[in-house]
Amino acid sequence: MTDSQQQFCLRWNNFQANITSQFEALRDDEDFVDVTFACDGRRLQAHKVVLSACSPYFKELFKTNPCKHPIIFMRDVEFEHLQSLLEFMYAGEVNISQAELPTFLRTAESLQIRGLTDSQSNQHNNEKVYLT
Repeated sequence: MTDSQQQFCLRWNNFQANITSQFEALRDDEDFVDVTFACDGRRLQAHKVVLSACSPYFKELFKTNPCKHPIIFMRDVEFEHLQSLLEFMYAGEVNISQAELPTFLRTAESLQIRGLTDSQSNQHNNEKVYLT
């Protein structure tokens, strides 16, 4: 092998931490958001790519409803739980009180959030979501 054919591996040592923090910053600044959640009379914005990576439910929802910027009405979901789920999907961790944990995890299960539930399940709770 000649020098011109030699390959070099270039590695960004803190790549994952940087990408995570940049996605959080994009969400916090509402830059390039392409999905809006409506819940309890309030709204939250997010990125379909992050939601799809963290939930097979959202991935399928966005694939079958190719709306450019969907508004998802969350029924029977507490705003604080939705906010905490988004925090978990963007940061990989979230703090939940013991009293809220059972309902929070039920919501995570119905939305198939990876890292909180068995995301391989095909159970969808369509009663919680209304897409426009």
